[in-house]
Amino acid sequence: MLKEILPEVIWNSINSLNMDILQEIRLRVGKPIIIRIGGVNKFLSLIGVTDNESNALIARKSNIVEILNKCCNNSLYTINDEIINGYVSVYGGIRIGVCGEVVSDGNTIQTQKNITSLNIRVPHEIKNCSLPVFNLLANNGQVKNTLIISSPGMGKTTFIRDLAYQISNKLVHTNTLIVDERGEITGISGGVYAFDTINADVYVNCTKYYGFTNGIRSMRPDVIITDEINLEKDLSVIENAMTSGVKVVATIHASGIDELRSKKDFLRILQSKLFERFVVLNDDNGVGTIAGVYNSNLSCIYV
Repeated sequence: MLKEILPEVIWNSINSLNMDILQEIRLRVGKPIIIRIGGVNKFLSLIGVTDNESNALIARKSNIVEILNKCCNNSLYTINDEIINGYVSVYGGIRIGVCGEVVSDGNTIQTQKNITSLNIRVPHEIKNCSLPVFNLLANNGQVKNTLIISSPGMGKTTFIRDLAYQISNKLVHTNTLIVDERGEITGISGGVYAFDTINADVYVNCTKYYGFTNGIRSMRPDVIITDEINLEKDLSVIENAMTSGVKVVATIHASGIDELRSKKDFLRILQSKLFERFVVLNDDNGVGTIAGVYNSNLSCIYV
């Protein structure tokens, strides 16, 4: 999909790289193009990567305009709701962070214009990456309430995508609902999913409140799988699901258990034992390393 959205000069430069470890492409108008590959930032040159800034390709305003136009078939108004939220989703789970001049009407954001920065985040599908701990998160046909923890770019989406795949395909008697707020888990575009499941229903581009509330009422899920949660904003809807007999699997930004403890409302999670499993990911042995699995008491049960 990158080939379809990138300007030719940029695509030609990255085409020879190992796409399996390409994580990000950052464009800032008038600045060198930077890619993150294998956990390391490099400059992008005409012939690949370089550590020499003087050889780097410079991002042009026309590059950013071309990428955004390709993402929406030259109809920017069709993606304005996403631009308001600071990102654009593309088929395959690619998410493009957008940064520019925010246009507001009172307290309501209308759009962004004069966009000067893009961060193209490249997702990766690593089949079976959740299998080493799958039986700790779902056994005897029962999924456990699970919170997946990592810093940005450490493999949360890759892990939860595979976990959703495993649950949907292995536990065929479990009705799975995916609430995919940004389209990253399922990689949806135009109603087509870059995601192969047997037994999953999907809400995409909606709030957690909408997806959980309407999903429980209309789809009768046994488990809801969702992406990045905000404890302060999403905790009540998650609690409602769990006390309605629905299991929840979610991700959250934190570097580990200690940082998670410092988040507002975490004590409430711990005391009420809402989550039965906590999975911590880092990059100690490459992005997506399973650093540990913890039970509801935060005792480590897997390293």
